[in-house]
Amino acid sequence: MPISPETLHNLNITELQLTEALIKDVQDVFSTMLGVDDITPIPVQTELPHPGCDCLTAMVGLVGRYNGLVCIKLPLPLALAFTSLMLDMEVTEINDDVHDAMGEIANMIGGSFKQHLSRAGDDVKLSTPSVVCGSDYTVSAGSKMDDFTLYLKAGQEMFAISVTIEN
Repeated sequence: MPISPETLHNLNITELQLTEALIKDVQDVFSTMLGVDDITPIPVQTELPHPGCDCLTAMVGLVGRYNGLVCIKLPLPLALAFTSLMLDMEVTEINDDVHDAMGEIANMIGGSFKQHLSRAGDDVKLSTPSVVCGSDYTVSAGSKMDDFTLYLKAGQEMFAISVTIEN
């Protein structure tokens, strides 16, 4: 479900502007934290990884003037690659380092994104990151929520960033 016109009106932003802002936030975080400069959006029509694939989802909650969730969902090999870049060492198995690194990426994206929800983002706080791993799970932030998902590529690997905002 896309962001409702009412929520966009309350944010004083268009869906295109919000999408472009999130893309820039994600690109800035990946460039700064990982040195990855090839994060590009992909069309929704692109065939995405099978929903049952082994994935990792890192998320932070938004609390305050706006409540919601910011999630990054990526295949395990990409989570390992990003963690290796972040830690500047080879990481070959899913462990606490991967959970911490991906939680920090979600935290950085959430911190950047909350600036678009209110003046300076001061009245929106972030929760401690949470991480889920596996092939059979869903993430839900509750009812009466607006959400949008960006599908992105890093090299040839695809991943998703989802934002859910209480309407």
